[in-house]
Amino acid sequence: MPKRSDLFAGRWVFVTGASSGLGEAFARQLAARRAHLVVSARRGDVLDRLAAELRGAHGVEVRVVPADLGVPGGAQRLADEVQAIGLPIAHLVNNAGFGAARRFADNEVDRLAEMVRLNCEAVTVLSRRFLPAMLERQSGGILHVASVAAFQPVPFMATYGATKAFVLSLSVALSEEVRGSGVRVMALCPGPVPTGFQAAAGISRPSAMQRAALSADDAVKRALTAYEEGRDVCVPGAMNLLSAIGARLVPRSLATRAAGTMMRRAGRS
Repeated sequence: MPKRSDLFAGRWVFVTGASSGLGEAFARQLAARRAHLVVSARRGDVLDRLAAELRGAHGVEVRVVPADLGVPGGAQRLADEVQAIGLPIAHLVNNAGFGAARRFADNEVDRLAEMVRLNCEAVTVLSRRFLPAMLERQSGGILHVASVAAFQPVPFMATYGATKAFVLSLSVALSEEVRGSGVRVMALCPGPVPTGFQAAAGISRPSAMQRAALSADDAVKRALTAYEEGRDVCVPGAMNLLSAIGARLVPRSLATRAAGTMMRRAGRS
């Protein structure tokens, strides 16, 4: 596999959900490593400002492709647009996603369907569209943003947790499929990151895990290091790693009840 210093420099990296949070942090850190970027999110005006800043600061090329991955067919259309540009996408960062912290029965059906499309369908479609060229070149890879919620059922965020379990399972399976090909696949499983996600999801009070949250910059820095090292899963932060390990050691029923209690204390009962 390429040396660390050569992994991103001069290569095209495609980042979804790049207008804020982890996606913006990925774009900034990759540009600092001299990667050329294709950035996508719904907010094209925000992406345009980010692109101008990164071009000026790092002298890299940045292409902006606004898209809504939550609508039916959104991922296919975005893949068509990016592939039509004709750039060799060396790395794909599937970051776009969202959650909702409410009782399953209280969530709007359309909102849950949108979450599944964005968190699962878009990840699957974009990976399938860009992976074959990576395998042909025998280089590059895919970094999926999952969550520590992937390791166990999460009451009051049932659909979100299930979608991230899908992302984790897909990532680890693909990592094994491409083993020895020169291509890598990794799932990033961060805990709560102070990016506005909690407010958007409807979490009103901080939990113990939220108080131990890493910054978006720190989570991305650790993720890129793990990706360079060829790991298939990265759980940044000691408390998050302990939580992920504990979820596998404790009986599922107890882990789920504990998660439900934590969510109630966070204001989602």
